[in-house]
Amino acid sequence: MHATYADRVNALRRWLEDQALDALVIPHEDEFLGEYIPAHNERLHWATGFTGSAGAAVITRENAAIFVDGRYTVQVRKQVPGDIFEYRHLIEQPALQWLTSNLPQGSKVAIDTRLHSANWLANAEQTVAGKLTLTAIDSNPIDALWHDRPEPRLTTARLMGNELVGQSSTEKRVLIGQALTKAGANAALLSQLDSICWLLNIRGGDVSRLPVVLASALVEANGNVILFIDPSRLPDDFAAHVGAGVSVQSPDTLEAALAALSGNTILVDPQTSNAWASQVLAKNGAIIVHAVDPCMLPKAAKNTTEIAGMKASHIRDGVAVSRFLAWLDAQVAAGILPNEAELSDKLYSFRELDETLADLSFDTISAAGGNAAMCHYNHLNQPKPGELELNNVYLVDSGGQYPDGTTDITRTVAIGECSDGVKQAFTLVLKGHIALTTARFPKGTAGSQLDALARQYLWANGFDYDHGTGHGVGHFLSVHEGPQRIAKAPNTVALLPGMVLSNEPGYYRADAFGIRIENLELVVEVPTAGDMTVMGFESLTRAPIDRRLVDVNLLTDSEIAWWNDYHQKVWADISPSLQDDDLAWLEQSVAPLSR
Repeated sequence: MHATYADRVNALRRWLEDQALDALVIPHEDEFLGEYIPAHNERLHWATGFTGSAGAAVITRENAAIFVDGRYTVQVRKQVPGDIFEYRHLIEQPALQWLTSNLPQGSKVAIDTRLHSANWLANAEQTVAGKLTLTAIDSNPIDALWHDRPEPRLTTARLMGNELVGQSSTEKRVLIGQALTKAGANAALLSQLDSICWLLNIRGGDVSRLPVVLASALVEANGNVILFIDPSRLPDDFAAHVGAGVSVQSPDTLEAALAALSGNTILVDPQTSNAWASQVLAKNGAIIVHAVDPCMLPKAAKNTTEIAGMKASHIRDGVAVSRFLAWLDAQVAAGILPNEAELSDKLYSFRELDETLADLSFDTISAAGGNAAMCHYNHLNQPKPGELELNNVYLVDSGGQYPDGTTDITRTVAIGECSDGVKQAFTLVLKGHIALTTARFPKGTAGSQLDALARQYLWANGFDYDHGTGHGVGHFLSVHEGPQRIAKAPNTVALLPGMVLSNEPGYYRADAFGIRIENLELVVEVPTAGDMTVMGFESLTRAPIDRRLVDVNLLTDSEIAWWNDYHQKVWADISPSLQDDDLAWLEQSVAPLSR
């Protein structure tokens, strides 16, 4: 392994010398700056061997370092050779800080501006001012050196009819055009793949786990759109599907199209759009307005058709998860303890019984015993998958992509008899989950104002969890959709009816066990006697929560009432699709809790 990465790093060092540069920054990004990166754009993995979802590397002529956050401190040591790369913390000692302490003043650092946001570059230039020079490179050296680079997986766009999405592309484009006019812009550059697919009512299979096509777009204030994609990837009826005003150009014409916007006011989202595009616009005399991607909020607030689809997909998904949980209990009862990979594959096989399944919504987290204490654990990154442990828990976090919705569910399962300590922790997590799902809040409330509700019972016992409580979820789009979220970090985005968020408090004890309970929640208006608009959540997820892990003595009467009501809904919605042993298992799993 080491020889490969040593060769690659040496080749990059030779490139640095040839170009008279002193360092190269390699982020875990591609030009679309999305969370999911297709295999052919995994440059960080090529250079280092690291497969995590967040990180960066820096290579200088003399040394190299890799930067990851707390989720990956164990994984990075297993994957990335320590004799080549120093291990550093992405947040506590960021790459630029490391460079300023390791390079002489005035050193030139190569940056591929396509792989960094406009915001990142602006902050980076301030950080290194007077110490280092950031040099934009025209072509990425990794692309030239990567001889066995996978071919891009370019799929034909899938057209989404109004029966699935509820609103035509023409209607959406008029609304976005009005928003641009209000912002004083002639056009907006769209680089977020899910925004483009939402706006044009298309989906694709170019990126694993994210049903999008790789494309860029310019949307004008009159609602017209230029879509930058190979025209051969669009079905014959694409033009009729999107309506008048959408033209298609090859992706290699994007630079010329941006350059032609001289004198126009262009809206650019500096967090989600790459710095290269802003540089091309600025160099050619366009006026840039920095503002949030105008598709973000309308995409996040689902319409009635999308909500109906989300509900239907969650019922089918709940059937698959319940069949899996019934199968797992039967295996354990028979003295069979499958490993994490077998469990993950089995759950996938139950989801696959639904012929509408397009993909998973993320790589399944299948974590037994102590592995469940790593909240973003992936058995595929281990030398071998872990085994189920008797008298401990198994945590499975998974989801599906369906044409009518996206799902994401976590269940923590008792394998044998669990200790009182595990049950106490599970029940504290459950109490927080119930507190959030039953919350009532006025219009204008942001997710960060609700976060403490889910943590309060853990906090009271000296516990906490080191991740957000909830993320937005798209409609047959990204399972991590902004701009709404529920987390400690301040967030000013008010929750709107139709938004979908996860509710996933947890508790993790290193090397011992991990617990998480996750349902997806729909933001709804709640009728009250008062005159103000009050909102709350409606649970979409339909699968039992493991009653064997509950200490009923720690629950209030109203929490028990919530549990019983939720499980009655699970029974009503999924029992018609189950038979025989699965149905018997479900009946037992949803039986009322009482003291």
